[in-house]
Amino acid sequence: MNYYFLGIGGIGMSAIARFFKLGGHNVSGYDRTESPLTRQLESEGIAIHYDDNPDLIPDNLDLVIYTPAVPKETREFQYCIQKGFEMKKRSQVLGELTRGKKCIAVAGSHGKTTTSAMIAYLLSKSDIGCSAFLGGISKNFDSNLLVNNDSEYVVVEADEYDRSFLQLHPFFSVITATDPDHLDIYGTHEKLIEAFQQFANQTNPDGALFLKEGLAEHNHNHKEEEEEHEHHLHISEEIKTYTYSARSIEPDYYAINVRNYNGNIFFDLRTPDKVLYDIELQNSCLYNVENAVAAAAVALHCGLDEYQLRHGLKTFAGIKRRFDVRIKTKDLVYIDDYAHHPKEISATIESIKYLYPDKRIVGIFQPHLYSRTRDLADDFVEALKPLDEVILMPIYPAREKPIPGVSSGMILRKMETMNKYLCSAEQVPDLVEALCPDVVVTMGAGDIDRIVPVLEQRLNDE
Repeated sequence: MNYYFLGIGGIGMSAIARFFKLGGHNVSGYDRTESPLTRQLESEGIAIHYDDNPDLIPDNLDLVIYTPAVPKETREFQYCIQKGFEMKKRSQVLGELTRGKKCIAVAGSHGKTTTSAMIAYLLSKSDIGCSAFLGGISKNFDSNLLVNNDSEYVVVEADEYDRSFLQLHPFFSVITATDPDHLDIYGTHEKLIEAFQQFANQTNPDGALFLKEGLAEHNHNHKEEEEEHEHHLHISEEIKTYTYSARSIEPDYYAINVRNYNGNIFFDLRTPDKVLYDIELQNSCLYNVENAVAAAAVALHCGLDEYQLRHGLKTFAGIKRRFDVRIKTKDLVYIDDYAHHPKEISATIESIKYLYPDKRIVGIFQPHLYSRTRDLADDFVEALKPLDEVILMPIYPAREKPIPGVSSGMILRKMETMNKYLCSAEQVPDLVEALCPDVVVTMGAGDIDRIVPVLEQRLNDE
């Protein structure tokens, strides 16, 4: 078979491309920009070009797989339509690849990448095993793909963008959060909630749904959270539902006695059956406790024993660009993170302040999408407030065209602190060096990752 990918450098697209390449098929593709991921794909034998040029598309294609992030006016997209090639969205293909397997799908406006990678790693370290299509590069696998043809399980990150996750019919499903996002697609938070609700109700009645506490009406018991969770999911009574949390003692699975020792986090895990004491997460962050509780709940339902669970969580190395500790010395810590939603930014900064109290923190943030910046500008201001110094980079547009009046300056002007800066990527290393921080954190989902190795080298040279 001959597969062609439009937007092959996307994290979800590249996992499927790798899967077909490993299966012995011919795989090639186009992406707008070269990246470390596309270079890695090329080293694996996948032909990629970076010019929107139909002449570079191979003949005799069996299937063209595309991502909604590639504009439909792209010349190659239009050419594929005119030639009559069979075309499918990435989400459709992922849905097809998971059929006939016990799909474990992790959805949520944040937390899904780490939680799905944790589940995949836990299962892979046991005799249960799994295949996995992940939304980030697992440090344990050094890949976003795991293939195990002998296992009945396949773990996937279920993306809510463009309602992609509705192509999945999971055996086990997880929903980590339903905060407003992708309003350029959904229009309103209510419509987003409806999509999450539909996803949840597509769970196999023989399996189970694992839901962060407070997201569904029937398990909402905390008045102080009513404003935050005024939008609830309505889950069919046919679907077995378990709740989890790291902040409450009422769900089915929860963490208690969370503590920090030398930068590692320990907690006790309460399950419906017993308490597992002194679970350890190495070089991790506070918000990963909740991800670990969700992953542990799923893994236990798959049949992991206590030893396998403990060992797996302790040796889980994390995801590249998810609280990725690049430098850790007595004088300086540098962390890189994919956080691009206000809730994610708040969670990242909260973890840093928990692990490194009384340290001076410089944060560099690149907003992602004009629409998200416009819709959530006030929330970004609030999320960035705990930082001692804030450096903003220009908005990364991704699939969007500029919106008049919307820029990173929109956030900057709303910030009351004087310790704020707006600069280009090229200016960031010099400015960070001049600010003499104790802790540095880069945050964003755009091309901010390109400055990470440069900044890391500069900070190491100091």
